Amino acid sequence: MDTLSATLLLLTIMDPLGNVATFVSGLRPVPPERRLRVIARELVIALAILVLFLFLGPWLLSLLHLKQEALFISGGIVLFLIALKMIFPPSRRDADEPIIEPFIVPLATPMIAGPSVLATLLVLVSTQPEHLWRWFAALLIAWGITAAVLLCAPAIARVLKEKGSMAVERLMGMLLVMVAVQMLLNGIEFYLKR
Repeated sequence: MDTLSATLLLLTIMDPLGNVATFVSGLRPVPPERRLRVIARELVIALAILVLFLFLGPWLLSLLHLKQEALFISGGIVLFLIALKMIFPPSRRDADEPIIEPFIVPLATPMIAGPSVLATLLVLVSTQPEHLWRWFAALLIAWGITAAVLLCAPAIARVLKEKGSMAVERLMGMLLVMVAVQMLLNGIEFYLKR
């Protein structure tokens, strides 16, 4: 696999366009003037996680005696819980309840640095460790495109308005449920094959 193929693979798995609705819903409690800063922070955290996993992932998994299917199953569970909140949002917030700004979960991980991307990086490094810098370049390009799309998420939200955003959020919640179940099934399938 060359750099372009790896970039396209990682970009497809990161799914920046599909994550726009999730970012918009996750940023709803955040004041509008802080949203771009929060998105930028989450993107940088996601990049740090991805780069660390690219270079240290195989060592970390072996150190903790974790298998690749554990990434899929745990990621599927987290994604499923996030999707349920998108489909069935909690009742309106009380005026006294503090506003909670998203931090690392769910925006940085699992939405950008999710188990599928981490597992893909692990497979790339495990199968062709001599091309580590090629995979690093592919990761940076895919992340850069994802960052550009997600930094436009607030503008896209303004176009959709509140009802449009709610409709997209619930639709994306349904799609995330399916992705979460597929991730769980993939993890179970890989586990049973060993």
